[in-house]
Formats: sequence, structure tokens, C-alpha cells
Amino acid sequence: MNRRIRRPARPRIRSRVAVVLAGVALLSWAGPGASAFWTATSSGGSALTGADAVAAGTTPSVTVSGGNVTLAWKASATLAGRAVSGYTVARYGSLSGGTRIDAGGTCAGTVSAGLGCTEQGVPTGTWYYTVTPVLGQWQGAESGRSVAAAVDTTPPAAPTVAAPHYVNSGNVAAVPVSGTTEPGATIALSVSDAGAAHTVTATVTANSSGVWNAAVNLTSLAEGTVTYSAVATDTAGNQGNPAAPGTAASFKDVALPRVTAVVLADANITGKNGSTKGKVDPGDNVTIQFSEPLDASTICSSWASTAAGTLNGENQVTVTISAANVLTVDVASTACPTFRLGTVALNGAYYGSGALTYKGAGQSASTLSWNPSGPAPTLTITLGALASGSPATASTTAAASSYTPADGMNDRAGNALAATAVAGSMTRF
Repeated sequence: MNRRIRRPARPRIRSRVAVVLAGVALLSWAGPGASAFWTATSSGGSALTGADAVAAGTTPSVTVSGGNVTLAWKASATLAGRAVSGYTVARYGSLSGGTRIDAGGTCAGTVSAGLGCTEQGVPTGTWYYTVTPVLGQWQGAESGRSVAAAVDTTPPAAPTVAAPHYVNSGNVAAVPVSGTTEPGATIALSVSDAGAAHTVTATVTANSSGVWNAAVNLTSLAEGTVTYSAVATDTAGNQGNPAAPGTAASFKDVALPRVTAVVLADANITGKNGSTKGKVDPGDNVTIQFSEPLDASTICSSWASTAAGTLNGENQVTVTISAANVLTVDVASTACPTFRLGTVALNGAYYGSGALTYKGAGQSASTLSWNPSGPAPTLTITLGALASGSPATASTTAAASSYTPADGMNDRAGNALAATAVAGSMTRF
């Protein structure tokens, strides 16, 4: 009689292991694009199979500085609460679609330390970043794209700079400087005197139209030429070339002009004929000297500010000596729409009965002339023909005269000539 030999049954665990291995093999074949993994466990003689998945990444925040973009994001985990092992970062050139570009810098590869990174040297353009969580060979869904990261690596051009031609006593404490640059750019302004012995700096920001303004106190700078230099830094952090700044120049002159001499000269002394020493006669003149050239246009608005000037047409200039011995000058408005001079007090001398007026035409005309040249810029008033009044017949030795300038007379830098009386030398009329 034949007996059937029974072989012992193999443990069921082998089949369970096979299920696990099959699951692992299947998932391994699925590749790193899968978003779930499976586990198989044995309990009470039966196989329990469970699934877990990597959650999607969170949209990163972005901060741009020059060509660097810094990202930050929140932590991701699996649906079962397992921590992910890292993150991959990418950028796109548009808010949707486009080509994925793997980020560089500390964002390259898998970021496993921390919840942020910085991509350096990002090309100029507008970029949108994403974060994808990773667990081993598995990865979650890519996050939504960040807000636009506008990268600008182009340094701004030199800003334009405008400054007043002169820095004078009126504006030295707040010299207005302005210009244009990129909207929102920061301007580093530097102002130096000759040889950069002294320097003043200021920092201002351009408005949305690119216009910038500054008021700088230049009292500490020496007189003479002052130079302005401006370098812009745009809103992306790019600085313009410090070796090629925007520039401008001014001339600093804060010294107030002064009257240095007032002289009444007899024509007899100056070599002219037909006059009497000690009397007021045609050809006699008054010379007023100054410490520096005045702005000639503040005397007569028809004169160029830096040039010599003369008024000598027919009856254009009338010189009057009042009964109180005060000399004044009137000029026809056709010759000089705006005229300033002031008065010359002849003090204790007596030159005539009542007011005397002198004017005329040709060689007999009264004249007013301005000579800015030489060490003593001079304004000369010359008496023309007697038009009215009766001069004294006797010779007179007069007391010293004095000159009081009119308001509004300035030097070329705009410093005002004080409208106060200045004593002159002994008169020689």
C-alpha cells in the first residue's frame, strides 16, 4: 500500500512579504513623480495595506535685492503627518505656463536645511518661483507660483544735476540743488570746494517721475568754485558708477559788496575848460567806487549784468542838486526801464540858490557810466549843461560827501549792497 507523503505548508508570511515586495517594486517602477507610497504590515495572520501621500508645497514669498532673490516658505508634510526630507525650487518667466528652470545658489538641488534659500545672480527679468516638497524618492505637487520677482541688474545712468550759478549770502545755508534720475532712486549728493578741502553730503530720494531736490548748507565750504557730484542707486539696489557721477558747479561768494570811495571832482582839476574851481559847473563829476563789480543790471535794467554801461543820449540823464545839497539822478524810462542809484549828500556846502538841474544833448548831455574793470569798479555821474537854477558864484570848500545806495543794488553773486550812508572823501567842487 502506497502512502502519500505530505509536505509541510510554507508559512503564510512568505506570501505577505511577496505582497510588500511587489508593492515596493511597483512603486519603484512608478518613479519619483509619484505622490503616494504604500506600506504592508502583518497582524493576526492577515495582511493590512495602507497608503500615504506627500502634500503639495506652499507658495513661497520672494524678496529681491539687485540680482539676488531670497525665498521663504512654510513646512510641508505627508497626509499622515510625516515630515518631508527637503524641497526643490524652480522659477518661471510667466505666471502660468512657460519653461521650468531649476533655481541656483543655495536653492539648487534639494534644500534640506531650513525653509528658505537665496538664488544669486538671477538674470534681469520678471520671475515666478515654486516650491516642491520631497520625501525620499517621492515628491508632492508643485506649489502655486509666487508673486512677481522683478530683477534688475542694470546700474542707473548718472543723474542730471542743476545748481545755481552763484552761492551767495542769501542762499548759502540752503542751496537748492535738483535733477532727474530713475523713479524712486536714491541720490547720494556730495558738494566740495576747491581741492575737496571741505565736503558736504546729502541723501535724497527721487519721486515717481524721477525728479529729486535737495537743499544743502554750504557755509563750511571755502569761497570760490564748488562742485556737485551725484550718484544714483535704483530701487533694485544697483548703484551707478561712482567714477562717472552727475556733476554741476557753482561759484561761492558770500562777501557783501561795499562802497570804498565817494569823490566829487571839479572839471577844472580834471583838465576840462570853462569851469571854476569850487563851483558846480558842467563837466564836474561824482565817482563812486566799490569793493567788487556790481551786477550792472541792478543799476540799469538795460545794461548787461557783467558788462560796462553808459547812458548819454539827449536829455536821458538829469542830475539834480536840491536846495538841501542832495544830488540825485533821474533817467528816462526809454533808456532804462528800471533804474537804481541812490543819493549823494553834499553836506555842509552851499552850491546854489534853490535846486539845480543839469542835462542836455551831445557833448552837453549829463552822463552816467559804469566801469567794472580794474581794482576799483566805478560808477561815474557827469554833469551836463545847466538846465535850471542859479549856481553860487563864489568858490566853496565843501565838507565830505556821503553816498546812500538804493535798495536792490547787488553784486554779481546776488549779495546786496547795503542801503546805508557811506562817508566819502573831501569834495572838490
